[in-house]
Amino acid sequence: MLTKSLKGRDFISLRDFSKQEIITILETALALKTDLAMGRKHKLLDGKTLFMLFFNASTRTRNSFESGIFQLGGHGNFLQPSATRLPTLEGEDVPYKTERISDVARVLSGMGDAIAIRILGDAVNWSYDKGLRIIKEFAKWATIPVINMEDNIYHPCQGMADVMTMWELFGRDLRGLKLGVTWTYSGSTKKPIAPHHDVMYAASFFGANIIYTKPPELRIDPEIEKAIKENVEANGGTYQTSDNIEDAFVDADIVYGKNHVCLDLLPPFQKEPKFDEMAKLFDKYKDWIVNEKYMKLAKSQSKYMHCLPCERGMEVTDEVMDGPQAAVWMEAENRLHAQKAIMALTM
Repeated sequence: MLTKSLKGRDFISLRDFSKQEIITILETALALKTDLAMGRKHKLLDGKTLFMLFFNASTRTRNSFESGIFQLGGHGNFLQPSATRLPTLEGEDVPYKTERISDVARVLSGMGDAIAIRILGDAVNWSYDKGLRIIKEFAKWATIPVINMEDNIYHPCQGMADVMTMWELFGRDLRGLKLGVTWTYSGSTKKPIAPHHDVMYAASFFGANIIYTKPPELRIDPEIEKAIKENVEANGGTYQTSDNIEDAFVDADIVYGKNHVCLDLLPPFQKEPKFDEMAKLFDKYKDWIVNEKYMKLAKSQSKYMHCLPCERGMEVTDEVMDGPQAAVWMEAENRLHAQKAIMALTM
């Protein structure tokens, strides 16, 4: 476990953290989870305030952060952009409607102890990197930690909860474990790719054998894919891709099946999002669903994971979601514990 303090650090991308720092966060999360189960209460954030700025709707993220900081003795203050002047990048100012991010960040820094931001998808017209640029602009001007609650590229809190779940199910050494991450069909064309990026990136630190399966027209971010390959090579794992969904299931220990957008049909790769074209593309692959037939190809003790919310009957069947192989409820709960660790260590 790392002894160097993480106090004051931003938590924007897992790529900003070393393996040892990630281990420290995971070990802290496990300890806090155990203490909560034993009834041992902590006031590690007594009197501290987390500002939570949600540009998008949320169930798991908002409730896990609000419950988490309350359990640590602090207060979560929910900020809805529509109820305030919209925090805006330089050059996008609208009189009496927006406020420059540089101003908002410094004001909040004088009133609280961290700023958490979720901004993706429709909130940025599906511009791939705009949400991340906004979060980084907050971090540039804030004098308190900034936490990324998800943008179009990264979902680091989910990645930590995912690996925490793997540790609890299979132990901390994931070498030899097969993680099958697969795209699945959805009637929606607006499901983010960030969870795919971070589950694979986080698992790559611990020697997992990762396979990512998707239709040939789809891909993940090549820069993140390069980082995953470098990590698995350094930590005793493997990484490969396939256009055959069955390859994600054969002898898998964990199947992570979820829909995601087609990057090449979104800005900046297109001038405007092409959702109609994306829907036609997705409709070609309606049989890409996590079901009992495919799960039988996996190991007998295999588990199914999904960051939620899922599209039942499209991404995954009810039989899998409600069956013994589903680890999604543990995974969702671990958002609480992972984020408590992130807050406790950085705030």
